[in-house]
Amino acid sequence: MALKKSELYSSLWSGCDELRGGMDASQYKDYVLVLLFIKYVSDKYADLPFAPITIPAGASFKDMVALKGKPDLGDQINKRIIAPLANANRLSDLPDFNDASKLGSGKELVERLTNLISIFENRALDFSKNRADGDDILGDAYEYLMRHFATESGKSKGQFYTPAEVSRVVAQILGIREAQTSAETTVYDPTCGSGSLLLKIADTARTPVTLYGQEKDAATSGLARMNMILHNNPTALIMQGNTLTDPKYLAGDYLKTFDYIAANIPFSDKKDA
Repeated sequence: MALKKSELYSSLWSGCDELRGGMDASQYKDYVLVLLFIKYVSDKYADLPFAPITIPAGASFKDMVALKGKPDLGDQINKRIIAPLANANRLSDLPDFNDASKLGSGKELVERLTNLISIFENRALDFSKNRADGDDILGDAYEYLMRHFATESGKSKGQFYTPAEVSRVVAQILGIREAQTSAETTVYDPTCGSGSLLLKIADTARTPVTLYGQEKDAATSGLARMNMILHNNPTALIMQGNTLTDPKYLAGDYLKTFDYIAANIPFSDKKDA
């Protein structure tokens, strides 16, 4: 039976928010979204040959469930789940699931993580087939959670969430829908955040295009990479670093050029370019 967007979104949001306690939304979202990502890729790609993402043996969501309740749960998640997945798929700067300053310590940390994992065990959240009526349910749920956490945390860490409506308008202004595109067509966002603008531009194009992004915040760049995979763009290249002082895309001694460049201007960066 197909998942209903409204039911998926509301169950994820209410369940995750209930367990957050006094934790800052901008930090808590990282843990929730990583769990959502692990559940999704485990359901969709575990034991699948030639999959666009590798699930190392012992590092699936099922393996994480088996760790629930253990006194060293956070440390085990870091070592047995997060590290192998990150190393196998070029994911960097994922949150520390054993961080007592954010998740609490001892029994509090174990209970919080155990209950959070349990939310994603719900049979209704079977992501082995994530599409219904042409909609990318999981990718949209990811964006939904990011938007809600961003709204609640305001301007936390100087970051701003780009509304989907703004991303769609920018994608239309670029004129990529009318262009003759191909897989060789390149699209770049120098301040890509979670990657929502890149994804809207890719959706607007008539054919698959090649996506590039750079993001200053390490944790957000990791989320952008996961967001690309959740939206069936596993080949998108996301680099971490300050675009103004340390641009990552170069062609010899010069900046690499792209067919399309779009960005939500980094108003939060007060330094002069």
